[in-house]
Amino acid sequence: MFGFFEKKESSLADSAKTPPKEDFTDIDTIAKYFKNETGVTFDKQVSILNNKVVTFCRQREIYSFKQLLDIVKCDSNTKQELIDYLTTNETFFYREFKQVEELVALVKKQHTKVDILCAPCATGEEPYSIAIALLEAGVTPNNFHITGIDINADAINKAKQALYKERNVRNLSANVIDRYFTKKDTLFILSESVKSLVSLRVINLFDTSFRHIGKFDFIFSRNMLIYFDKETKLKAKEILESLRKNPNQEVFFGHADLF
Repeated sequence: MFGFFEKKESSLADSAKTPPKEDFTDIDTIAKYFKNETGVTFDKQVSILNNKVVTFCRQREIYSFKQLLDIVKCDSNTKQELIDYLTTNETFFYREFKQVEELVALVKKQHTKVDILCAPCATGEEPYSIAIALLEAGVTPNNFHITGIDINADAINKAKQALYKERNVRNLSANVIDRYFTKKDTLFILSESVKSLVSLRVINLFDTSFRHIGKFDFIFSRNMLIYFDKETKLKAKEILESLRKNPNQEVFFGHADLF
């Protein structure tokens, strides 16, 4: 009799250790949720999205897309982790530099301090590029300030650290690197004099709070709209344009951000 109960208890213990059956069959629910929250669409990358989200779930012992949705709707930390995981992008200094030169020329014509918005700013290369280009053109630090925003919290943390690899600074001249970076081993450390010219914030363009971020003389929003469908692109464009001090000043969009 004792042996019978011992085996039964052992059987119950084994079943308790058995993880729930996985159900990763409806990625559309995740895609729809993510688009509603961030504007980002994966319509042409559904298989990539599916693979990434499955990996995200398994790393956290989440066994279905439904369970993931239930969690992110009530757990802001997991929601931010998912956003960070699906919006990681690599960029570099002086990317599409012609537009930065156009901005510099416009700023030099101003007679008052200008406020510049960089949305998104990713890991900092974009706003720091603008700051360096303005300094190189002789614009004094007290004549401009840059606000960099991104939905990706991990990217913002990296931007605040401002530690870059050689591939990130490959477009910069040796003189510019010497002036604004300190090299340590394989890393290029941006100087505090440049970092102090840029404020960095984690914020979602589509949050209602975003409209209270302030008004700007110039707005850079490059290579963000490529992740949106047409309707969301137009909505994002409207939001950004509403933040202009001068309604006649065009927003700087990336060459790939077609409407």
